[in-house]
Amino acid sequence: MSARRKTAFAVAVALLVGVPPFLPPYPLTLVTQILIFAVFAMSLDLLLGYTGLASLGHAAYFGVAAYVVGILVTRNQASFWTCLGAAVLAATAVAAIFGLVAIRATGVYFLMITLALGMVVWGLAFRWVSLTMGDNGISGIARPSLGGISLAGPLAFHYLSLAVFLVAFALLSVVVRSPFGLSLQGIRETERRMRALGYDVWLHKYLAFVLAGAFAGLAGALWAYYDGFVSPVEVHLITSVETLLMVALGGPGTLLGPILGAAVIVLFKNLLSIYTKRWLLILGLVYIGVIVLTPRGILGAVRGAQK
Repeated sequence: MSARRKTAFAVAVALLVGVPPFLPPYPLTLVTQILIFAVFAMSLDLLLGYTGLASLGHAAYFGVAAYVVGILVTRNQASFWTCLGAAVLAATAVAAIFGLVAIRATGVYFLMITLALGMVVWGLAFRWVSLTMGDNGISGIARPSLGGISLAGPLAFHYLSLAVFLVAFALLSVVVRSPFGLSLQGIRETERRMRALGYDVWLHKYLAFVLAGAFAGLAGALWAYYDGFVSPVEVHLITSVETLLMVALGGPGTLLGPILGAAVIVLFKNLLSIYTKRWLLILGLVYIGVIVLTPRGILGAVRGAQK
């Protein structure tokens, strides 16, 4: 990240810390949504942008973590740290199992396998009524308390979401800048050459798949607390596609791009839908325009204009 981008990011974080106390409840909830989906989009970008693997089943790990939180909170009144740890662990385990199947495929076959695996999870969420409550979902998920401080209010939960977002961003920054992350970019560009140089391409892709699932689980756990409700929608194809759009729209292969894409999609989804039922059409037109004019997303267009 250049000095200019570091400065812009620091200013954005300062605004996220200082401005929310003065925001009305609805705009504050939108900012919180953006932070949660930014973590989700960054997790997918580790696959799509850095490894070159486009997944249509990424919502499975997001939803599994959300369901774990919902079940533990409503049935066992488990603590925040217990729920968070169990949710991330469950999402990681599912990603580890699914990765053994998916990583062996490439191109459109990988896309179709991840789609099929994601639909398996959706089917379980829809049909396993005794555990997931089926299409009725799990409601009444109370927000946690930390150190005796209730996070039920919009402002307190916003700061929790911001803290999780910053931790996720820092960890992912370390991953993508490490030798492992550079190897992933090499695999994305020329997989055959990396294999010829002696890299275990399958293992690198598998580890990226599992890590992406873990961070998606982190976002899913936070979303369950935010929404207070979990249903099969969380693991549906639509959720995976929306996240894929966030990455592609903002700019794959960067961490800032998915954050920008998450902000655009969340704002379009919540604000345009107030004024028109055809907000999906407008969003689609915006997405097509960005892809046609700049295949590297909005951030890619900004970078091109600066050169």
